[in-house]
Amino acid sequence: MVDYKQSIVLRKDLKMGCGKAAAQASHASCDAVFLIIESNNKKWKGWLKAWRETGQMKVTLKVTSREEIEELYNAALVEGLPCSIIKDSGRTQLPPGTITAVAIGPSPSELVDKITGKLKLY
Repeated sequence: MVDYKQSIVLRKDLKMGCGKAAAQASHASCDAVFLIIESNNKKWKGWLKAWRETGQMKVTLKVTSREEIEELYNAALVEGLPCSIIKDSGRTQLPPGTITAVAIGPSPSELVDKITGKLKLY
């Protein structure tokens, strides 16, 4: 049986408050799902359906720099995985355009783990 998951990665170096981090993680997760829904990618849609039916597993991970989060996002693009990178609007704690989070998947867990498997929990 194939497992499905979504990895959500946040930047720890920004020292976001708990609420801010939760909001940024939610933006990334939702945006990746919207990307799939709005796409014509049947494989992604199949992954989304399977992920929904198997509990919508998510894991929240951390990196310590903008460069690291951009590398993860670019690696997911190269692998053909649904992914979303979030830039803050600048209304509260951070300057506008600050990259805060990335979501990779929902996809088969083994594909997501190729990119995020070595990261530590947030």
